[in-house]
Amino acid sequence: MIIATWNVNSVRLRIDNTVAWLKDRQPDIVCLQEIKCQDDQFPREAFEALGYNVAVHGQKGFNGVAVLSRLPFDEVSPGLPGDESDVQSRFIEVVVSTSQGAVRVCGLYLPNGNPVGTEKYPYKLGWMARLKDHVAARLALEEPLIVCGDYNVIPEAADAAHPQAWVNDALFLPQTRASFRELLNLGLTDALRATTDEPGLYSFWDYQAGAWPRNNGIRIDHLLLSPQAADRLKSAGIDKHVRGWEKPSDHVPVWAEFDVGG
Repeated sequence: MIIATWNVNSVRLRIDNTVAWLKDRQPDIVCLQEIKCQDDQFPREAFEALGYNVAVHGQKGFNGVAVLSRLPFDEVSPGLPGDESDVQSRFIEVVVSTSQGAVRVCGLYLPNGNPVGTEKYPYKLGWMARLKDHVAARLALEEPLIVCGDYNVIPEAADAAHPQAWVNDALFLPQTRASFRELLNLGLTDALRATTDEPGLYSFWDYQAGAWPRNNGIRIDHLLLSPQAADRLKSAGIDKHVRGWEKPSDHVPVWAEFDVGG
């Protein structure tokens, strides 16, 4: 089973690229972020034609998350628990059944947090604290759990081409990285780093200042795995070439393959 995450930066604008990538990679489950549309505007027919079930938690104009799955959904839960006043569509959780049991997948679009001196940074840290609490509760179920998405976190200096350029950014501040480590310390495994320590692996290149041609990227899209999912991990990768397509998202798909049955 291949499970992937991709911040598509407007699913309606990138529908051709998304369909092309789905046909090429053939993932079983895909978590999409920043779909930038309401539920009824999501182009589900294009994905259903490829054999995917569709779950959407959208929002007008910005944010929004969705899950595509070749397997039927046993459960779909939109929204991150812990703050009923939070109306931003940034989290969706699904459960599917395989021949080896249930697999739980959380797709998230973690707040950016910039500018740091505004209310946006405390919102980011608060959201991360809620995520930690939720993941801790889900880990108690002792089932394969994949928590994936655009985390807007650069975990280590090795995850940026020029880390010194990010030292005052919400994505790389010490408190941000500490919150991310607290999440990992619950017992989660970074799928990509579990399979390679290769340098220069990035999932995002800004549209500005020639970032893509100069490979001035950062790695902020992650698949974090429960012990039960990590035990079944076979491989992981980043489909970097997608960034070079016409009208690309500034993010590319990140995926992992698991031995969890069909």
